[in-house]
Amino acid sequence: MAALLELNRVSAGYGPIEVLREISLDVGEGEMVAMIGANGAGKSTMLRCISGCLRPVRGEIRFDGRGTAGVAPHELVGRGLAHAPEGRRIFPRLTVAENLELGAYRRRDRDAIERDVHSVYELFPVLRERRHQAGGTLSGGEQQMLALARAWMARPRLLLLDEPSLGLAPRVSEKVFEVLRRWHGEGMAILLVEQNARQALAISERAYVLEHGEIRLSGPARELAADPRVQQAYLGA
Repeated sequence: MAALLELNRVSAGYGPIEVLREISLDVGEGEMVAMIGANGAGKSTMLRCISGCLRPVRGEIRFDGRGTAGVAPHELVGRGLAHAPEGRRIFPRLTVAENLELGAYRRRDRDAIERDVHSVYELFPVLRERRHQAGGTLSGGEQQMLALARAWMARPRLLLLDEPSLGLAPRVSEKVFEVLRRWHGEGMAILLVEQNARQALAISERAYVLEHGEIRLSGPARELAADPRVQQAYLGA
């Protein structure tokens, strides 16, 4: 499988604090890969480096065969990379429909955009009902659906997801993972950072374990789920 995303010995942090140390990983075209680890392990920092929001201090990141150093986040969106960060971060004063339109701001295929909006409303009927409401008036689960849908509206080749089920009711969380399976089945590559390690490993093909800014384990997701170290630390076994 050709690598769509490659990180080669990437280190990054904030000021004098180094959060990531020598991170190397890859995501293949159309592949779903999970990243699990404790809070503070550096998972969000890694995604911010990939999406161009944080510049690594060392190492190289390549997306679709080209380096990303010095490339602005919006340019990476144009290349086919989308990032749904932790905490939803929708535009609270804009309506649901306007948030979705902004997700597609780099696109020019107006007819296809309209079809995709209808697809979003089929996946998340509650967003259709709330389409004229300000995003900030939605419940937490509805805002998470909107954040995911807004990122998908960019029609990315690679979708970065940071804790998409965090704080959600079980029923809403199940819906989110169902949608991720569907998008992956349609050929979208996904790099999933997720606190629900059991569910993340269940829907992914491969996975990495990040601890204290370093990758400690990697391999097929099914094998990691059966690893006693992973079970004890992350699966409650």
